[in-house]
Amino acid sequence: MLRRGSQALRRFSTGRVYFKNKLKLALIGQSLFGQEVYSHLRKEGHRVVGVFTVPDMDGKADPLALAAEKDGTPVFKFPRWRVKGKTIKEVVEAYRSVDAELNVLPFCTQFIPMDVIDSPKHGSIIYHPSILPRHRGPSAINWTLIMGDKKAGFSVFWGDAGLDTGPILLQRSCDVEPNDTVDALYNRFLFPEGIKAMVEAVQLIADGKAPRTPQPEEGATYEHTRKKENAKISWDQSAEVLHNWIRGHDKVPGAWTEINGQMVTFYGSSLLSSSVPPGEPLEIKGAKKPGLVTKNGLVLFGNDGKALMVRNLQFEDGKMIPASQYFSGGETSVVELTPEEMKVAETIKAIWAGILSNIPVIEDSTDFFKSGGRSMDVARLIEEIRQKCGGLQLQSEDVYLATKFKDFIQKIVRKLRGEDQEAELVVDYVSKEVNEMTVNMPYQCFINGQFIDADDGKTYDTINPTDGSTICKVSYASLVDVDKAVAAAKDAFENGEWGRMNARERGRLMYRLADLLEENQEELATIEALDSGAVYTLALKTHIGMSVQTFRYFAGWCDKIQGSTIPINQARPNYNLTFTKKEPLGVCAIIIPWNYPLMMLAWKSAACLAAGNTLVLKPAQVTPLTALKFAELSAKAGFPKGVVNIIPGSGGIAGQRLSEHPDIRKLGFTGSTLIGKQIMKSCAVSNLKKVSLELGGKSPLIIFNDCEIDKAVRMGMGAVFFNKGENCIAAGRLFVEESIHDEFVTRVVEEIKKMKIGDPLDRSTDHGPQNHKAHLEKLLQYCEAGVKEGATLVYGGRQVQRPGFFMEPTVFTNVDDHMYLAKEESFGPIMVISKFQNGDIDGVLKRANNTEYGLASGVFTRDINKAMYVSEKLEAGTVFINTYNKTDVAAPFGGVKQSGFGKDLGEEALNEYLKIKTVTLEY
Repeated sequence: MLRRGSQALRRFSTGRVYFKNKLKLALIGQSLFGQEVYSHLRKEGHRVVGVFTVPDMDGKADPLALAAEKDGTPVFKFPRWRVKGKTIKEVVEAYRSVDAELNVLPFCTQFIPMDVIDSPKHGSIIYHPSILPRHRGPSAINWTLIMGDKKAGFSVFWGDAGLDTGPILLQRSCDVEPNDTVDALYNRFLFPEGIKAMVEAVQLIADGKAPRTPQPEEGATYEHTRKKENAKISWDQSAEVLHNWIRGHDKVPGAWTEINGQMVTFYGSSLLSSSVPPGEPLEIKGAKKPGLVTKNGLVLFGNDGKALMVRNLQFEDGKMIPASQYFSGGETSVVELTPEEMKVAETIKAIWAGILSNIPVIEDSTDFFKSGGRSMDVARLIEEIRQKCGGLQLQSEDVYLATKFKDFIQKIVRKLRGEDQEAELVVDYVSKEVNEMTVNMPYQCFINGQFIDADDGKTYDTINPTDGSTICKVSYASLVDVDKAVAAAKDAFENGEWGRMNARERGRLMYRLADLLEENQEELATIEALDSGAVYTLALKTHIGMSVQTFRYFAGWCDKIQGSTIPINQARPNYNLTFTKKEPLGVCAIIIPWNYPLMMLAWKSAACLAAGNTLVLKPAQVTPLTALKFAELSAKAGFPKGVVNIIPGSGGIAGQRLSEHPDIRKLGFTGSTLIGKQIMKSCAVSNLKKVSLELGGKSPLIIFNDCEIDKAVRMGMGAVFFNKGENCIAAGRLFVEESIHDEFVTRVVEEIKKMKIGDPLDRSTDHGPQNHKAHLEKLLQYCEAGVKEGATLVYGGRQVQRPGFFMEPTVFTNVDDHMYLAKEESFGPIMVISKFQNGDIDGVLKRANNTEYGLASGVFTRDINKAMYVSEKLEAGTVFINTYNKTDVAAPFGGVKQSGFGKDLGEEALNEYLKIKTVTLEY
């Protein structure tokens, strides 16, 4: 009895529809949109008492009619509701027989009489794809784009005697992206959000909470239906206006012009943000400047000198071709099908036959649209092929470009063979002849597989620290650019090829990227030297060399990420299986510092990508160039659009937006402790995103008197002066045992005097410029503070008298524990030495640990027992024994205390970019 009672309760409590007011509805309209609204309303418990739609076309019922008939809902198919302005009596009687309480018009092309609109208890509500009162009329989406509106949206309004003039029930809006088409806007927002809004509107009415807000007349517009004869392009306008005109007419009715005496319709317009690629001129009637047929499409010019590009052209006979193939007529060779490809062709033939049900036999010459296929059938065709052909992804234009069955199969086969790849990446370089080579440097934001200018056009100078000159202007990403990059990464993860790609294929792409980094290592090292001041030979070995190793290491991990099977208590007589899965998080943000621009990128992004995430990376503002070069190489390696996005700019704008963005699920940051705390707070307040932080350090290096002194001097100098001291694990404080202190200092100074300071591209240079001017000034102030507090400046402490941001390697001794130099990180070529009493191991350990930082540490001694004891007691994420700076891609790296948390490198780094799901089943 108890069991039966609980089942009854469960049936009652899970049916959310029983707790809401419900209505009897008449649905008047058509299309997939109408079908989805119908299905969702039924799921919410409303009763659809009648569906009123259009008659069958070419023997095919409308999708709304098909869904209703399947459910047993009464369906009425009237060609019209009135004749010569008078209502047809039989039609109205049929309508009134269903006794609806509310009319719902999700999409309706028929004129519905007012006695039907007003008939139900609650009247009628209508969906309209614009933010009323703007763009009243049947072509509202087209006009939103034609007029260049920055916002699009829809309205659900109460029906009245006017044309789209009734009171507003609710409205929703979205941003219009620069290259949105009617299809893109509809599919991204108007369709999915419109369905939700119609269901919400009906429930508001059922609950008696629906508003009736009169439409204002201010801002009201009415635009007529777009027709082919009115869609001719007027060329004496700006590129943006031309672009809006073309995309506003895409796909119906199609903006057109006259070329060589015939009408040619343009599709797939986008504004050209990079330089104009080379191409073959094409005279266009009325245009002041010829177009250019390029390998990517047809470039057109506005009267403002700016350019746009169209991807596809359609001729008067209906034939559509890629614009890049204009002079070849779009002709391609016929490919012979393999037995496997023949099976795919048969599957697709069956899909065509199911859609074109009025055609008895699908032949090679069967034309999809001439045989009754409509725009709504294109979406069905694409979806069925995806489901039945191994996830093959098509776009609407693939159907429009190959309307005959034979041509369509040829297109499919080329896609399957990888012969139908996207056009080559367009990169606008800044080129320099330097280091006996031509260095090509991208300088724009890299978003969704394209290099583009910042949305507001802003740029900033990136400076060569060797002489203070400007290398080039770089795009300065705005908040809009950040949002675009995140949206691209989210779409790539949720809907793109990357999210469906198997792990081994992901690894193959990463191996390919590692190969490209290695093939371009001299150019990358040269860019690193120019942009960050890194000594070229060091950049080649470490900055670039370790980046290559990192991508190869994590490429090998892609197909080895796995969960575990867990034995749990069995609830007899049933058995249970419990296992865990490791899954990617989604969109990850990565913010990297300026000391190792490419290597820090590799440390974080390789693990992120290996785990299956997509990323938006912000390089340091002062060193963006190798990150942008990396973006170019990632595209050449074959990474799908949106997987890798690079946004140069400021931390205060772009970095802050990343930490606050609700669609980002993880943020990895390397930088200062102060900024790390701000980021952690923003990540928590926004959406509690996962965080890993590699922050400041004051790494202690303890040198005992039983060490190998030559090695201690050599490696102690490397611990401080490696990469000009701009090294997160640099030994921020050396503790040298009293009995060898003076000898150690003397030998260090002798070695410093041998170091060559100079041009980082000179192969004999040991010590290059500091990264940027502000950092050099900070280091000089650091030295001044040390002298004022009484520390002994043994060597250096000054700027080198030459152009650029050079500083002398510096040595301080007699640094007491309370001094600024003993507590704060310099992040520069400044050796801070304190002595400790002979034999006082625990005393020096206490002093070494007396810091809020804990990134790295080191010890030099021949006594292995002493070394192990010290390594156990030191509070740091890494301990080096008789070595320093020895990092490896397989060894986890990260700090403790205020040096942060989380790991880069090694298997542990993968866990920073994964989530664990537990699955339990009963059998």
